Amino acid sequence: MQHIKLGELEVSRIGLGAMGMSHGYTGAGTDDAESIRTIHRALELGVTLIDTAEIYGPYANEELVGRALQGRRDQAVLATKFGLVSHAGAGAWNLDSSPANIRTAVEGSLKRLGTDHIDLYYQHRVDPNTPIEETAGAVAELVAEGKVRFFGLSEAGPDTIRRAHGVHPVAAVQSEYSLWTRGLEERVLPVLRELGIGLVPFSPLGHGFLTGAVRDESQFEEGDFRRGNPRFTGENFRRNLTLADEVQAIAAEVGATPAQVALAWLLAQGEDIAPIPGTRRVARVEENTAAADIDLTPGVLDRLSSLPPAAGETHPEGARQMLER
Repeated sequence: MQHIKLGELEVSRIGLGAMGMSHGYTGAGTDDAESIRTIHRALELGVTLIDTAEIYGPYANEELVGRALQGRRDQAVLATKFGLVSHAGAGAWNLDSSPANIRTAVEGSLKRLGTDHIDLYYQHRVDPNTPIEETAGAVAELVAEGKVRFFGLSEAGPDTIRRAHGVHPVAAVQSEYSLWTRGLEERVLPVLRELGIGLVPFSPLGHGFLTGAVRDESQFEEGDFRRGNPRFTGENFRRNLTLADEVQAIAAEVGATPAQVALAWLLAQGEDIAPIPGTRRVARVEENTAAADIDLTPGVLDRLSSLPPAAGETHPEGARQMLER
């Protein structure tokens, strides 16, 4: 597996998003043993970047990743996130990136992950009630103490990125980016490249839509966030099936799977991009990591880049208000 740099942090070209093993998707939390096998297989295939967050569960996903990395910690570049759990009493899904909350959050994450340091510590969402300079300063203190190696942001806009980077170097920004979510190309990506910050695309397969496996809204169980996602409902869903079919047709032409084509397109967008496709299945992690060896021709890349944008917003209104991209 090829490695790249996110700022000064070296990671595998393709990482692994662990969220869906415990949170957010149909079947999450139903087979921890298979999820742990998937993490182990990813490491065997050369994947180093393993991504989780305290809010996933909450807490259950960090605990799962911690169990999976017992005896294997030195093989992983471990990333987790703070800021969507307020430990002062408001609880989960409440923005809080105050220095005191970060202190509490990092100790909990270290314990659940079974480690003495976090390689990449992201602010999960920008907290409008805490100046980003204070948040960056708090993480800088954790870096100085050896509890954190690198600082990251998630779904932050250009101004926030610049201000945070001015206090402490930002190694990576994690945002949704894929063939059907390309909004950061205009505003965010140029800033990252100006400042030498890497990009970690989450949901690079469009929450599964770009794989071609999602064909009916009834596939989603209660608790699957896609049930209320604008892109997965009504007329938007039917229009987006056409986009998935186009990716599938191109995949058939090049002798790859739709997931591999979607990931190969992302990798072709720059050597500073490390997507983290999520899965809880060994077979899927094998399929996804193989995308690193696929070279799409300029003609195929142009066809993929010319596909129409997905219909519908990426999040419901409440969640969308937390995004700066």
